[in-house]
Amino acid sequence: MKVSDILRVKGNTLYTVHPDDSLLNALNVVVEKDIGALVVMEHGELAGMLSFREINIQLAKNGGSLGNSTVRAAMDDHPITCTPETALDEVRRMMLDHHARYIPVMEGKVLQGVISFYDVAKTVVESQNFENKMLKAYIRDWPAKDEEDAGVE
Repeated sequence: MKVSDILRVKGNTLYTVHPDDSLLNALNVVVEKDIGALVVMEHGELAGMLSFREINIQLAKNGGSLGNSTVRAAMDDHPITCTPETALDEVRRMMLDHHARYIPVMEGKVLQGVISFYDVAKTVVESQNFENKMLKAYIRDWPAKDEEDAGVE
């Protein structure tokens, strides 16, 4: 399974901010849209990621206030990325190795979407459930002659 399979099911809605936007406005978007991260875009290119983690770090630095902080002050300006062709197992490894909850999906310099840890976990569980159903159906439909040959009664 590849990242493109997740994006096909997930859809292509993306929420973005500019590095010079206020951090408070970005936080309001995160809360209003009930999302965990925003893609930071500048001059039509990926400039970084802003998640609730970076917002919380900025809050802690400023004694619980966002003040006049900008997205640029809080964002991860070197997020790890993947491509639509990246295998799901590789994405899981990348997320675990880098403690990343969100990974932008890039095709060259073009943003294709964002994969979350939730998206990956959901896909893995659904894939395992499908495989389990197929195995159970196969076992249930096992031909009687083969059972006798195998010594199953």
